[in-house]
Amino acid sequence: MRRTAVPIRVLLADDEAMIRAGVRAILAADPAIDVVAEADDGRAAVDLTHRHHPDVALLDIRMPRMDGLAAAAEIRRTAPDTAVIILTTFSEDDYIGRALAGGASGFLLKSGDPRELLTGVHAVADGAAYLSPPIAHRVITRLHGDTRLTRGARARRRADTLTARERQVLALIGAGHPNAEIARRLHIVEGTVKAYVSAILTRLDVRNRVQAAILAHEAGLVDVTADPTDDTAGGARP
Repeated sequence: MRRTAVPIRVLLADDEAMIRAGVRAILAADPAIDVVAEADDGRAAVDLTHRHHPDVALLDIRMPRMDGLAAAAEIRRTAPDTAVIILTTFSEDDYIGRALAGGASGFLLKSGDPRELLTGVHAVADGAAYLSPPIAHRVITRLHGDTRLTRGARARRRADTLTARERQVLALIGAGHPNAEIARRLHIVEGTVKAYVSAILTRLDVRNRVQAAILAHEAGLVDVTADPTDDTAGGARP
């Protein structure tokens, strides 16, 4: 979670008023989150993002005028400081792939535990990525499908273009750690981590941390058996 007293500013977009009310009530239970705007369609969500500059935009997929996937891509293109979470009842692989390709940092199911919503908002506001457990399982399953050897070799070649330190940072991104935690583990300042992350995204030609995390898994940089409390996990030795 962000180590600041400033509330996380959230925009909520869903075309169903009762759903918005329920999500708003969950978010309101966390004093570190402030819902600053609500929209009932994707076009309004984009416009309100430009007006209110939220830290996080929570978007449904199926909305009038502009759907959530198109709105997510537009927000990431025109308001890159706003992280996007897709919050939906639909978990089809096509939706997941399009959301992540469009720059979303999170994908949550409305049927999930309300605590996942709060965790996801804090995670993406802190610069990390967050997928609900069923979605994460599907993504990992796809990574380990029939094409895993080809994808892995391609990912390793791309990762080999990075410096040793950049690969350490990439491994920790893949393990789901936010910038503050990466800085602690590598004993560097958070501003340096942000510079590394920016360089990694550029050199790997990926749009966001989610895509970088997927590549880290494909390249075998993330030890899924490692103890997440171990400072040496994920290639984090200084």
